[in-house]
Amino acid sequence: MSRPRTAAARLAEIRESFWLLPAIFSVGAVLSAIGLSALELQLDLPFGGVVPSGPSGARSLLSSIITAMISFTALVFSITVVALQLASSQYSPRVLRTFLQDRIIQATLGTFVATFLFAMVVLAALPDQANQGLPELSLAVSIALVLVSSATFIYYLHHITTVMRVSHIIGSIGAQTRRSIAGLPPPDDPQVVVLGEVTQTVPASEPGMVSNVDLPLLARLAREHDCAITVVPTPGDFVVAGAPLLRIHRIADATPRPVPVEAAEQGVTIGVERTPGQDLGFGFRQLADIAERALSPGINDVTTAVRAGQEAHDLLRRLATRPDPTHIVRDDDGTVRAQMRSISYDTILAMIIDDIRLVSRQQPRVQRLLDSIVHDVASVALPVHHAAIRRRLPTPAADNLP
Repeated sequence: MSRPRTAAARLAEIRESFWLLPAIFSVGAVLSAIGLSALELQLDLPFGGVVPSGPSGARSLLSSIITAMISFTALVFSITVVALQLASSQYSPRVLRTFLQDRIIQATLGTFVATFLFAMVVLAALPDQANQGLPELSLAVSIALVLVSSATFIYYLHHITTVMRVSHIIGSIGAQTRRSIAGLPPPDDPQVVVLGEVTQTVPASEPGMVSNVDLPLLARLAREHDCAITVVPTPGDFVVAGAPLLRIHRIADATPRPVPVEAAEQGVTIGVERTPGQDLGFGFRQLADIAERALSPGINDVTTAVRAGQEAHDLLRRLATRPDPTHIVRDDDGTVRAQMRSISYDTILAMIIDDIRLVSRQQPRVQRLLDSIVHDVASVALPVHHAAIRRRLPTPAADNLP
């Protein structure tokens, strides 16, 4: 039995879904067609000449629009599915989220479905006799929607060929990861907070990936029960059923009350896959996957692997100048109520440097790039990261680090 989720988690899932924008377009088209047709037939608006041949010509026009838009929609679906298959096999299955969340793809599908539904509703509202009047404005809107759909289809073809280019995919991953880095706590925040003894452990009720943690919710729960709460896994970790998910700590001399397990679990969203946002390592995992797949014998695309490494270089340099982040929620008096660790710099280096180096032993270009990345981040890294960097430097260079 799945855990109940908070309203915020459900809303976030809906906002990120592929169907939301097409559904909005479709509902809007149906309501607009019903309202406009009823308004024209009731008020007899002075708008004529769109279809001189009367109801029969209007039915023929709308039937042609419906048939054409069904074909357009099927074509868009086919192109999108092919793009997803190519991206999954050529780059990484984890980049599919980039395509499914693309607003241009969603808007294109929504425009075609909206045009089809608008024409279908107007067709159903056509009168049988010519002397009853025709919804001429609705017919004009149907024609205009066809023109918009045609222009959208042309732009969609341009857009889908652009977003499928590997440089665009890597750049999108880098941009998303930079947004995640920008959302980290300030580097000057205290990173080590020692809490009191553990009085309660909340286990995970189901297996899955930790995709989001609602620290403000956990902090409110901690205030209500006079305690502090620590999230055991980091976002992006896989937890098994029964493993520690949250730990409840004593604060000073206060006696914490037992925290309801169901209420505490609502602060941690567990899903079937990793998601960007709080999961700082997700972007690095995608870049490493792209590089490793590009270096496989079946593809052997060294340039793509180098491009992925270059994007990771910028991200690694940004993180090297800040300590491993810990997200903390405090009361006004400074009392820590909830905290969560993020992925460590050592783990990120292992994903990018160690994993790619292992599969690129026969590729001097990639090896030189990895060496230059490690040398560069070593020149700007905080002392707390020197040990992790030293293990990945050639011996003479490692000796120069303090």
